[in-house]
Amino acid sequence: MNILSNEAVSGRLKTMLGWSYQGNSLVKKFTFLTFFPGIAFVDRIAQAAEAVNHHPDITIRYNVVEISLSTHSAGGVTEKDFDLAGKIDQLFSAASAAGA
Repeated sequence: MNILSNEAVSGRLKTMLGWSYQGNSLVKKFTFLTFFPGIAFVDRIAQAAEAVNHHPDITIRYNVVEISLSTHSAGGVTEKDFDLAGKIDQLFSAASAAGA
């Protein structure tokens, strides 16, 4: 899979709330009220990532979960990263609707 140009990434990010482009990765932080809803969110991300065999870097700081997406085998951001970012946003919306 081919990496996207900086211009293509910047254009796509205009439609994605809260995501940024940092160091050849898509990055976003998600904040929860407490620790355990964030952990449950990470578990849902792990399941979605495993289903598409595309795994993000995840950092947990108490109630803040930071996601970093890059297609390491391609050396940058590809469509796979945008697809998974969209799925992660859906998972967060569902968690928020459930009161997490």
